[in-house]
Amino acid sequence: MPYLLVFVLSIFTLTGCQSAYYSAMEQVGYHKRDIMVDRVEEAKESQQDAQQEFTSALKAISALTQFDGGELESVYNQINDQYLDSEKAAEEVRERIAAIEDVSEALFDEWQGELNLYTSRKLRRSSEQKLRETKASYKTMLSAMKRAEDKMTPVLNTLRDNTLYLKHNLNANAIGALQGEFINLEQDIQYAIKQMNAAIAESDKFLQKLSQK
Repeated sequence: MPYLLVFVLSIFTLTGCQSAYYSAMEQVGYHKRDIMVDRVEEAKESQQDAQQEFTSALKAISALTQFDGGELESVYNQINDQYLDSEKAAEEVRERIAAIEDVSEALFDEWQGELNLYTSRKLRRSSEQKLRETKASYKTMLSAMKRAEDKMTPVLNTLRDNTLYLKHNLNANAIGALQGEFINLEQDIQYAIKQMNAAIAESDKFLQKLSQK
């Protein structure tokens, strides 16, 4: 993104005034549709990052269940770091989704309002049809993102439980107790990743639909 756009973004991110931000961006030729595209792409990236963090956390827990001597505190520190990274990645996914919802409302309201400006009935009908199709595609994408977001919660809950338990039980008995949690965690992570992949696929479809505007 050019420096001017970054500057404008930083100003209105601080002020928190999205409508003013969109107006300012349009003044430099960066429209709501462009912002929507960027935010969907960023959401895809954040979901991919979350997948990597969840997978890394799973590997750390797996290594713990196979622990065969050494310094347990260092193992705890590694697992705690992975949990914190996973939590941060999940929060970024939530923020990206919220940002998409914000710009989508502005974009669709603008598009709907512009329909009244047409003098050609044919062009108006065509634009109206594309708006309906884009909204439908958006709704499908957002639902997929929300499902993926929901599936992150049990993963984070299990990671947090394991981290807290290990923090106060740095001994061999703790490892045995966490072994039973590993299978459930593995299943939750695999399911969350599956949902995120589905959301990413729907994002690609939406971006394709948006490009046809």
